[in-house]
Amino acid sequence: MSAIQDSSVVLEVSNLNKCFGNFVANDQINFNLTAGEIHCLLGENGAGKSTFAKCLYGAYHQDTGTVKVNGFDVKFNSPRDAIHHGIGMVHQHFVLVPTMTVVENIVVGVEKSGISTGIKDAAKKVVALSEKFGVELDPHALVANLAVGQQQWVEILKALFSGVEILILDEPTAALTPQESEQLFSIIKKMTMDGTSVIFITHKLNEVMQVSDRITIFRKGKKVGSVKTSTTNKIELATLMVGRGVHFEVEKETLEPGTLVMEIRDLSASSKDKRESLKSINLSIYQNEILGIAGVGGNGQSELFDAIIGIHPISGGNIYLNGDEITRLKTAKILGKGLASIPSDRMTQGLLLEFTVAENLILGSQWVSPFKSGILLKEKEIIKNAENLIKEYEIATSGPEQVAARLSGGNLQKLILARELSRDITCVMANCPTRGLDVGAIEYVHQRLVELRDQGIGVMLISEDLDEIFNVADRIAVIYQGKIMGEFKTNQTSREQIGLLMAGVTEGIK
Repeated sequence: MSAIQDSSVVLEVSNLNKCFGNFVANDQINFNLTAGEIHCLLGENGAGKSTFAKCLYGAYHQDTGTVKVNGFDVKFNSPRDAIHHGIGMVHQHFVLVPTMTVVENIVVGVEKSGISTGIKDAAKKVVALSEKFGVELDPHALVANLAVGQQQWVEILKALFSGVEILILDEPTAALTPQESEQLFSIIKKMTMDGTSVIFITHKLNEVMQVSDRITIFRKGKKVGSVKTSTTNKIELATLMVGRGVHFEVEKETLEPGTLVMEIRDLSASSKDKRESLKSINLSIYQNEILGIAGVGGNGQSELFDAIIGIHPISGGNIYLNGDEITRLKTAKILGKGLASIPSDRMTQGLLLEFTVAENLILGSQWVSPFKSGILLKEKEIIKNAENLIKEYEIATSGPEQVAARLSGGNLQKLILARELSRDITCVMANCPTRGLDVGAIEYVHQRLVELRDQGIGVMLISEDLDEIFNVADRIAVIYQGKIMGEFKTNQTSREQIGLLMAGVTEGIK
């Protein structure tokens, strides 16, 4: 927890209301932030957290209500006004220019806020800020060449550079590794020791309990409660978030593995930069089993997933599905042989966001019965299919004709699950299927994967979340720098052992 230096209120919000047409995004929100505090806004996707934050930052104008900063009423017409009053925000999707350097991005950001500074002086200040918070960042590096975690630091330093006293972080760990997230938490706590107050937006309960002093919970646009972190727990928070009890541990019976459904032999592949990303991978998936692939992001998981479904070139080895070789087949043929694909990036790889819900639910099957007649699509069958799947998978949508881009992250994932799992399948490939989802949606995805396993389908679950791996998988394989470091039955290993292998440490591992 941070050390709150001053109990004085630096930000106070009264009865804030924000609507988009007839949709009420924020309904009479009351909120306050104290000096040197880390205050988490917790809620499911679509609960109104980001809308509220954007009102505080001047990106949106509230319809009613008042905002006070350090006791004075304020009205923001733009983010420039918010920054002028000491409020900065780091958005979930970064606002950086890839072709510019770190310091150029920072200077452009502050100049738009009415602050003028030279590149040399700015670079010195960036170096000083980096050293102060323990961030390794070259001010003259191109943003395009930075890892996602480093880009996050650029956004944060840009806010600190302009001297903000209140920093809003919107889902700051969404694209970070566990190690980068830990570093971020450390930096945030150092900020609060200097008197900066932080609003931390998230839906991850572990993060909330680890980093916050207080928590305000949003549900369906309303504030449903505020609690001190020291007086609550994950179960209480989850119940407040979703309005019902949530099961963190997946209930599943012990099953004996059945028939071999997928076999991967000596699979090798290279990344886009010609680096060997997969090194003689050998894996097997059986009926009635979930095989978890544990590893820190960037160790070959994406290449493994993409190679299996036919979209990443393979340099060596073979892949078999139900005894048939599928190595180097086109993706459509592989999926047609009974493989379901749940990609990590649902926005670009899993869906066509400009298409309707109904259209997305038949992607890959649009030219087969019952969805086509000659060269024409059968609209009635497509709509009927969508209505059935929307009901079965509880997809929150206005109907089959709604554009997919308007759905929340959790409902986009349900859309992919509905499409992929409604086909005739024997094996499922799931790559980080709960990334970016809230606790209610995570529970739903986990239950679906276990149901598939119980139905005799083989499942490969790739995840960077060890809690998820241990909660769902029957067997765990650890991947590090493109190699499988070991395989274990989940009930015969520990998080510590798996964590060491994820870091490439083999000494003392049995």
